[in-house]
Formats: sequence, C-alpha cells, structure tokens
Amino acid sequence: MRLWTVLTVLLSVITIQADIQAEVERFEITERIPFAGGTEFGEVGSYERIVGRVTFAIDPDARQNSAIVDLDKAARGEDGRVRFSMDLFMLAPSDLSRGNGAMLYDVNNRGRKLALRFFNFAAGNNDPATVADAGDGFLMRKGFVVVWSGWDGELLPGGGLMQLRAPVAEGSIQGLLRCEFETTSKATRLTVSRASHGSYRPLTDQLPDASLSWRDNPREPRRMVPRDQWTLHVTEQPNASPSQLPLVEVELVDGEFLPGKLYEVIYQAHSPLVHGVCFAGVRDLMSAFKHGEGEDNPLAGTVARAHGFGVSQSGRFLRELLFWGLNEDEQGRAAFDGLIPHVAGGGLGSFNHRFAQPTRFSTQRSNHDYPVDRFPFAYSTQRDPWTGSRTSVLARTPRSVMPKVMHTQSTAEYWTRAGSLPHTDPLGQRDARVPRNVRFYTFGGTQHAPSGYPPSKGTEQALGNPGDYRVFLRALLLHLDKWAEGASPPASVYPTIRAGTLVDWRQASSGFPNLPGVRYPQIIHFPSSWDRGDRWGSWIVDRQPPVSRGDFVVRVPRFNRDGNELGCLSPPEVMVPVATYTGWNLFAADHPSRDSLVGLRGSYIPFPLTETSVDPRATVRQRYGDLEGYLVRLQRVCGQLQADGYLLAEDVDRTMQLQRERVAPLFKIEQE
Repeated sequence: MRLWTVLTVLLSVITIQADIQAEVERFEITERIPFAGGTEFGEVGSYERIVGRVTFAIDPDARQNSAIVDLDKAARGEDGRVRFSMDLFMLAPSDLSRGNGAMLYDVNNRGRKLALRFFNFAAGNNDPATVADAGDGFLMRKGFVVVWSGWDGELLPGGGLMQLRAPVAEGSIQGLLRCEFETTSKATRLTVSRASHGSYRPLTDQLPDASLSWRDNPREPRRMVPRDQWTLHVTEQPNASPSQLPLVEVELVDGEFLPGKLYEVIYQAHSPLVHGVCFAGVRDLMSAFKHGEGEDNPLAGTVARAHGFGVSQSGRFLRELLFWGLNEDEQGRAAFDGLIPHVAGGGLGSFNHRFAQPTRFSTQRSNHDYPVDRFPFAYSTQRDPWTGSRTSVLARTPRSVMPKVMHTQSTAEYWTRAGSLPHTDPLGQRDARVPRNVRFYTFGGTQHAPSGYPPSKGTEQALGNPGDYRVFLRALLLHLDKWAEGASPPASVYPTIRAGTLVDWRQASSGFPNLPGVRYPQIIHFPSSWDRGDRWGSWIVDRQPPVSRGDFVVRVPRFNRDGNELGCLSPPEVMVPVATYTGWNLFAADHPSRDSLVGLRGSYIPFPLTETSVDPRATVRQRYGDLEGYLVRLQRVCGQLQADGYLLAEDVDRTMQLQRERVAPLFKIEQE
C-alpha cells in the first residue's frame, strides 16, 4: 500500500512537471555566435547573438487562456493543446552568470527591434551584429539579456521582420473587414494596410458587394467610389505557414488615389487568425526563461526578473496584455515583473478580437474609428460615461502577478494619442487615482520619437522636435529593475488638473504665445465611444463602419510664456531652452491637410536671434549672456535631475558635451 502511494505521488509529480513544461514546447536555435565581434562590455564581458524559433503548446481550457478570442476554434493536437510558433532573437552574456539576472523583452514594433536605439543610442538595425549596432553598449554593460520575438500575425515575410505563426480559427468563419489607407503621392494601386503588412482574404463570391469610399477627414461623410471603377488584388506570399496573410491591394480602373484623402475599403473576409495567442506566447516565453522550461532552453533558468518595454504600438501591446489578465501563466506565475509601455498614449490595440488588425493605431486624422483608443484608458477603475461599464486596464490582472508599471510618454501623445486619459477620468474633469504599482513620467517638450539633429521638416509647418527623452529611459529602466526587488523608484512627474498644469487644449486656456509664422492647432485627437454591433461584447465586429456614441475628453500640458510645457519631466535641453519645443505640429499651409495635426510629430521653433517686436520670446543672449552662462545653467539642471534619480552620471557628461556642440554656434551668430 505504501509503495502504491509513493508510485502515485511520483506519477503525479511527473504529470504536473510535463504540464508545466508544455506551454513552451521547444526552442530551435539556428544560430549562436559572438555579438559585436566578441567585444567586451565592461565587467559583464562579451555577448552572444542567439537566433531561432520557439514552439508553444497552450491549453485552450486553462482559466489563464480564457480571454483569448476564438481560441476554442483553433485546431488541437492529440493532447488537446493548441500549437503555434514565433521567431526568436536574443543578445545574452556569453557567461550568463555575469549578467544582472534580468532580461529586457523589447516588444518589436511591426517586426522591428527598437531597444538598442532607445537605450543604447544606436542608429537602429533589425539584424544587430556589429559593434556599431551595439551603440554605447548600455544594456550590455548593465548585464541585461535582451530578447525579441515575433508576435504580429499581419507581417509579410522578408526584411528581417519577426514573424508570428498563429493558429487559424476553424469553422468557415467570415465577417466584415474594414481597411483605411492613405498615400503621400498620387498612385493607382495601393495596399489596404501598411507596407510589409498583409490582410485577410476576401470571400470571392461576395466581392461584388465590397465598397470603396473616400473623405477628406475622419469627421466627414464617406463618398462612395462606384464598384466598377476599382478592383481588389490578392497576392499570396511564399511562406509555408497556413496562417500567412496575403498582400491585399486596391487598384483604380480610371483615376488616381490622391494625397490628403482618407480611403476605406470594406469587404467580407474569412479565416481569421486567433491573434490573441500573441500575448500567451510572450507570456510563456518569459516564464520559460525564468523557470528553465522548454526543450533546449538557451537561458535554462539563469534569469530571475523579466521586464517588458514597448514603443508606441508595442507599448499598447503591454497595456492590452494587462487588460486581458495575460501576465499570469498557466501555472499561476507572473511572466513580467516590470513594464514600460512607452509612448502608448491612452491606447490599447486591435490585437485580440476576431479579424484583429494589430498595425492599426488612431490619431487625430488617421484610423480614428478602429478599436484602439477605447475604454478603459486608466489603470484605476472608472466608469465609461457612454456605456456605463466599470473597469480598468489592471482589473483582470490578479494581485499575485501584478507587475510594476512605468507609463512613459512624450507630449505628442497628449495631442495625437489621447495621452491625458490614462491619468484623468474619461471626460477630463478630474485626475485619476494612480495605483501604487504605477508611475507616470511625461517627457515635456518632446515628440513621439526624437527627430534627428539638426532638425528638419518635410510637409510640416515647423521643424521636427529633437528633444531627447532617452536619457530618462535609461535611468528609469535601472529603477524598474530595483523596484521589482523592493526599492522605490523616483516619484511620478506628469501634468495634473489639480496643479493647473493639465488644461483644455484651446489656445485661450493652454497659454501658448502668438508666434510669427506659427499656426496654433484648431483640432486635437479625441477618442470616441463606438458602437461596433451587438456581438462586440464577444469581441466580434458586426457594424462596419461603426457608429459613434460620443467623445471622450482630452487635455494637454499648459505652456509657459515661451511656449514650453509645464508640469513635466523635461530633458535638460528643454529645461534650459534655446527654442520652443512642442508636442504638436501642423501640416504646412500649402498642404491638402493644412489644418490637421501631423501624426506623432512635435515642433522645434528657435528663439529669435535678435530682439524683435513681433516675437515675445527673449533671445538666447538675453537669457544666458554667453555660452558659459548657458552651460552653467545646464549643469545645474543636470545635477538636480541626477540627484532626483532621473538622470545617470554618464548621461550628465554626454548631455553637457552634446549641448555645448549644438548651442555654441548660436552665440557666434548673435555676435556676428
């Protein structure tokens, strides 16, 4: 009897262990070579470049997977599990014991790797291999394992874009698909999605009922293009995966697609991806690395902490992962310990519903009515004024697996990505309660991604904004890792209604000065509550296009008399300015969309070189006297930011040198 009991216990342990290891079934490593030619990164030493594929097998009946839309319609193996795979790319210390015990998972943006650009000041390369690709080596010198994987099922093959091979929902499923697209130059044939993105296959016998329309802006009625004046092209891709989407294009029989117009095609599609497995895959990849699970695991449990970083679309991915409660793996363990959803604004995403379109994002002008900027916006529980529902971004995430969250954003998000809504109520009347596991850092005087220097402009009225918040991201990442182990991070810095630094966006309230040659926006991006049909509660869209119930209300940071923003964590060069740095920019006066905001772009408006009656801003020399006066002020600001924990010592030195080089010519010009 005793022997039987022992055998029963052993069999139970073996069964449990098999189940635990089943989410990540195996790693297939196809390349493992020295990174950057074997360069030594300080005390951590050299790094390896590890490339391959990960295969997952998840339980569709597990409570932790119940939020994945249409998972019950995916094919199951003999063991009852649903399988799918993702591309994998890693940079890890050659001697893993010399790392810091943490990994940074960079949620790729439409297949592109961004972490080295945002933390290492690297130029950016989707196939990092060289010393130049490592930038200044920050992440390596600090000992992080850097991980990327595929997750976006819309991507076309090629170009080094990281792929997700998601399961397809079975059962002859069909539904209306809507695709909005634009062009920057005249054309007769355009893809219905972004470049390098596929779209769902149309039902051939229902193509006669498809529609094509156009409008000048998202608030105008749609104008229909007669059905006999356009055709839809479907080009299959050279990919063995049954879930690979084709390239879908629209061609005009007579006429051209024009810049400044919003085009929209609606057709009956079939065979949707079960796209929500993207969250389960990333979740289980983190757990596998932390716990040493999965056949041929290249890390084998040598990391203890996992942090997620995502830029824009990828930041929305992290917010949506929390919204669905998918930070908890099938064993009840936390996947991520810390998250930095960066420049996500108020958005979630089109990631986990039937016929999901992950590339869609919403701005004042484009893709305005996709299920991207939707309630809930905040991390604390609130009431939707249009539907009466109550929830939050964190509502489905159990406390036992709740990660630390640093919500970081530029001020461009307030203008084009509803950036105020994560920290106000949905109608912009009061500040939201901020949970203890959340910090907000708003980078004043910056745009979605810093422009190059010297700044330039294309179709905008003003130069792009070079204000560089990346120095803050570096310091905050180190604080996030310490926060995961119990140390408190620096205090949140963001504009608030209570402090009078978060205000109505119109110029009379915002305090922006009248500047010569600069038009102030007469419009802003504000999300709407959309009726998508009776089955939207099951995450199925039946109404295309959707019908607006009403709008949510956004606010922006208040401006000082120079037009620079208040209440924010501003980069040193914005705190000691030689220009006005804004989070908004308009199209040039001669552009077809002259009154629209340029999506995600800010402005750099230099101070006058000589005193003038038409520009209320003081000159650089009036402010600082000479270059040394400027540098004294800059050093003081950098020192305070370092003391407060927002700036690293190495970045104080870098900032001082960089700004000396950039600002010195301004004083020479004034002398001349």
